[in-house]
Amino acid sequence: MTGRHRARELAVHGLYERQLSKRPDREIAASLLGDPGFAHDDDAPAAPPELDRDYFDALWRGVTGEYGSLMAELAPHVDRSVDALSPIERAVLAIAAWELVHRLDIPYRVVINEAVELAKRYGGTDGYKFVNGVLDKLAPRVRAAEIRR
Repeated sequence: MTGRHRARELAVHGLYERQLSKRPDREIAASLLGDPGFAHDDDAPAAPPELDRDYFDALWRGVTGEYGSLMAELAPHVDRSVDALSPIERAVLAIAAWELVHRLDIPYRVVINEAVELAKRYGGTDGYKFVNGVLDKLAPRVRAAEIRR
C-alpha cells in the first residue's frame, strides 16, 4: 500500500460522507484529516504508509469540484442512473474518473486496479466487477493515446 492509496481510501470515506450528510466539503476533509483513525490502518499487518497529503488535497479538490461532470462522464458507461449506484461505487468511480481524466502520469491500468481494490475493500460483494467494467469502457475514451501504445 502506498501513500496515494491511503489518500484514495480517505477520499472514498469523505465522498461517502458527502453523499449522505451533505456537509460542506471543507468540513468533511478537515474532519477526516483530523481523525487519528485515518492516520493508520489497524487491519494492516505492518506499519501503514503515511498519507500522501498533497495527493489527497488535489484528489479531494478535483473530485468534489468536478463531481457533476465526472458523473456525466461516467453515465454513458453505466447500465442505470448514476444516482442508483451505491454511495461506495459512486465514490470509487468518481475518484477513478478524475484520475483517468486529469492524472495522465498514473497509468490507466493502475487507476483501474486501485479502483477495483477500493471497491473490493469497501463495496458490496461484486461491486468491484461493476467498477472494473465501467472503467474498462471509460478508459479507451479518455486515454485513447495511452491505450493505443
